[in-house]
Amino acid sequence: MLRLILLFVGLFTFAGLIWHIGPANILSAVAGIGPVALLVILLPSLIMYVLEAYGWRLTLRHHAAALSFGRLLMIRTAGEVVNMTTPSAYVGGEPLKAVLLKPHGVPMIEALASVITAKTTMTIAQVMFILLGVGLAFGLVGTSASGDSNAPLLAALVGVGLLLFGIALFVMVQRIGLFLGLLNVLRWCRIRIPYLETREDKLRELDRTILDFYTRDRRAFLLSIGFFFFGWMAEALEVYAILYFIGGPAASPLSAIAIGALSVFIKGGTFFIPGSLGAQEGGNLLVLVAFGYSDVTGITFALLRRVRELVWIAIGLGCLAALGGRKVVASGEVPRQP
Repeated sequence: MLRLILLFVGLFTFAGLIWHIGPANILSAVAGIGPVALLVILLPSLIMYVLEAYGWRLTLRHHAAALSFGRLLMIRTAGEVVNMTTPSAYVGGEPLKAVLLKPHGVPMIEALASVITAKTTMTIAQVMFILLGVGLAFGLVGTSASGDSNAPLLAALVGVGLLLFGIALFVMVQRIGLFLGLLNVLRWCRIRIPYLETREDKLRELDRTILDFYTRDRRAFLLSIGFFFFGWMAEALEVYAILYFIGGPAASPLSAIAIGALSVFIKGGTFFIPGSLGAQEGGNLLVLVAFGYSDVTGITFALLRRVRELVWIAIGLGCLAALGGRKVVASGEVPRQP
């Protein structure tokens, strides 16, 4: 019920922004964007998907040779469409990725371990990218802004600090034993879940596999973070391309990084709203206005990023169908999302 309310609030906010700025002004801003421009705008997200797939491939270790990179990219794209379209805080597609690896001879324990460690390295890289962007935003906008205008940047900095703490805690828990630790906590709370109780040995093996990656494959761990980081940096290319084609003032490389990082932070921070609808558009609008762009440019920028998401949802659904992912979900092998 709460998510339905948030969805309606997001729709109302989205419609209000369009009405306030004016549909005619927005249509005028996008009138000059043709098919070639749209393809150029989509190119950075393709680069991001490729780099992130390689970052995941590194966590598969010797099992990476079991399937081609193209198939791994398809599996990741199929999993991401579930993350993007279900109310699961961007983790609902991760078990699906592991299940889709099984036909290629990757044992479920190793598949799940790779998904968890890849999500960890991706999030570490994401926090690094956001921290870089917030720092640049302080330098580009904060130094010339009033104290009140600095408040959003200060809030973002506090948020990034909390994210860093959370990631450090999550990695530490993984090194101690994430799943057995969870099982022990449930037992301490006198909560018995038969599904987990009967799989204690599997959970212990999964914890050992995750720990083994962190202790024996540190090079792969760091390289995975690096690939994911450059994947996030592709956001800056998208920012530059969109602002170039909608005719606004050209973004400098540093401002493109800052805007891209703040956009990622807004989207991640509003995961509880279905599709971040309304919040993502409003947040991007405020960020662009803070960097000296008009509200028309800001909302047009946000809408084009939403178009990019819709394109990748369509591609992801195609990959999901080609891989038989819908049958896997229907069979109950992957738990359905609420």
